[in-house]
Amino acid sequence: MTMNDNRSLTPRPVSESESEMTQLVLPNDANPLGGLLGGTLMHWIDLCGAIAAHRHSRSYLVTASIDHLDFLEPVQVGEVVILRSAVNRAFRTSMEVGVTVEAENIIAGRRRRIASAILAFVAIDREGARLPVPPVLPETEDQKRRYEEAGLRREARQAESARKSGSR
Repeated sequence: MTMNDNRSLTPRPVSESESEMTQLVLPNDANPLGGLLGGTLMHWIDLCGAIAAHRHSRSYLVTASIDHLDFLEPVQVGEVVILRSAVNRAFRTSMEVGVTVEAENIIAGRRRRIASAILAFVAIDREGARLPVPPVLPETEDQKRRYEEAGLRREARQAESARKSGSR
């Protein structure tokens, strides 16, 4: 019996997948100039996104892609990084997750947006076979917009994949 044998495919609201992580940027996370390493931030984004996907699917999963990642501003040692994620839309076995990232200078009490990313995760069982995931129920206008945009991005990814397959 896998962990998903009795899980429900009843649609779940976006609010059930929302996740937040907080990380303090330490010297080990930084480059020689004291700025947060991009790879470290990417790791944190992947973790925060995965938590949202786990909450939605209630299954094991793998990261399928990072469709979009923007680094907007540098982050310095001593700042706090706040990552927020939620499932934008679920497809048959995959989910699109959006992650937004802020940095907080806790001395000055200022926050600023420093990154955003869109990731895709695929639900799997212990043997790696794909599992169906529940649909997403967007509740707010922003969630509905992100839901619709996720569908458009998926169509674009599929068209690009078909174009690449045809050019081989």
